[in-house]
Amino acid sequence: MTPTLQFDFIADKVKNTLTVRREFLAGRQLVWDCYTQRELLDRWFAPAPLTTKTKSMDFREGGHWHYAMVEPNGTEYWGYTEYLKIKPIDYYTSLDAFSNAEGEINNDLPRAEWLVTFTDKGENALVETIVAYKSLSDLETVIQMGMEQGMMATLQKLDELLLTISK
Repeated sequence: MTPTLQFDFIADKVKNTLTVRREFLAGRQLVWDCYTQRELLDRWFAPAPLTTKTKSMDFREGGHWHYAMVEPNGTEYWGYTEYLKIKPIDYYTSLDAFSNAEGEINNDLPRAEWLVTFTDKGENALVETIVAYKSLSDLETVIQMGMEQGMMATLQKLDELLLTISK
């Protein structure tokens, strides 16, 4: 029987934040690696049936990740993440934005600050992601775009990846 893993998705319309808490059947170091190494990110960071491709990544304070989520028909949705603060296997903060293939930020879509924290929960890892938006309108835009369903599907792909690499 598969254990029930913690999953919380909380929208706070006063603070303009989304909080996602997700437990994984793997140790914290391995889950950290999946979030911070391009070859692993490319294997899970997009809701099925989309895939991910990294154009460039430099995981360090002041670095970035420029990537696309790709539909089976080839349509690409580009994103650009700037890494602000990093404390290995504990947390990182970043500024996340929609972009184009050249890495130019799309200012018509919401930009958000992410705080991603990794803690132990017994033998498992718990990842808490707090995404802060500048306005309620920005928060509501990403909710309408399907952020909750997208996060659920994306994190399910991480579950599947962890099963294949944690053995």
